[in-house]
Amino acid sequence: MNEFKNKTAVLTGAGSGFGLECARIGAALGMNLVLVDVQQDALDKVAQELTAAGAAVLAVQVDVSKAAEMDALGVAVQARFGAPHFVFNNAGVGAGGLIWESTAADWEWVLGVNVMGVAHGVRVFTPMMLDAARQDAGYEGHIVNTASMAGLVNAPNMGIYNVSKHAVVSLSETLYQDLALVTDQISASVLCPFFVPTGISQSHRNRPAKEASSAPTRSQMIGQAMSDKAVSSGKVSAEDVARLVFDAVSQRQFYIYSHPKAIGSVQSRLEDIMLARNPTDPFIQKPELGASLRTALKAVD
Repeated sequence: MNEFKNKTAVLTGAGSGFGLECARIGAALGMNLVLVDVQQDALDKVAQELTAAGAAVLAVQVDVSKAAEMDALGVAVQARFGAPHFVFNNAGVGAGGLIWESTAADWEWVLGVNVMGVAHGVRVFTPMMLDAARQDAGYEGHIVNTASMAGLVNAPNMGIYNVSKHAVVSLSETLYQDLALVTDQISASVLCPFFVPTGISQSHRNRPAKEASSAPTRSQMIGQAMSDKAVSSGKVSAEDVARLVFDAVSQRQFYIYSHPKAIGSVQSRLEDIMLARNPTDPFIQKPELGASLRTALKAVD
């Protein structure tokens, strides 16, 4: 896709972070915007801003983990704008802690949003886009799924999040290959950001009460504190990442990285796999960080 004016973009997680910044770029490019978020006040604020900027906006409060709500979203988009050209399956939540301390409610919430939210976006919108491509030889479409560097490596004390983001990488790679089997008009990308200042570290603010877990464990509190610090100190902005997303869509680039230098850790993991060696110490470059985490986790209440 090189022409964005008058094209339609569906963006989940549009109330903050990458979704918000991509929506702002889309508005500046003259796109029709379908803004999707679970947080109504944030959604209303963004819809008001981008409508004032001149964009045609459809704002819908949706829990992306719910199949019925995503199905209804697809119907609403088709009725208002027709098949979308750009789908950004971006909504996601964060969670940390030792992997065995994650409750069933933790797993259902994180996998529901991070994995099923993307799966529903692909399931609902890809057939609409393929149908549009069959009817119009000039139609072009692109799907971007937000994963994470946590989908390419496995940092400790982040197990449930790692699992969800590895699933998104796998889903996206498969989507790319499957689309290539049936069309050359639609492609896909996966966004793998590192630590970027967004609202991801405060995801619990939108956790449904009925999916609430018990009081956080020591490891979960440590994971939350580390995430808060790492995310808030990030030097690459959500706006920077949004520009990378649009560049990738224009160039049909599949892997999108916010921090290319972090790929060294991915290479080490792949070498571990290829050589059948035990996983490399993730703190080999920063042993003091590993020592601090071990001390904190072993501390007695």
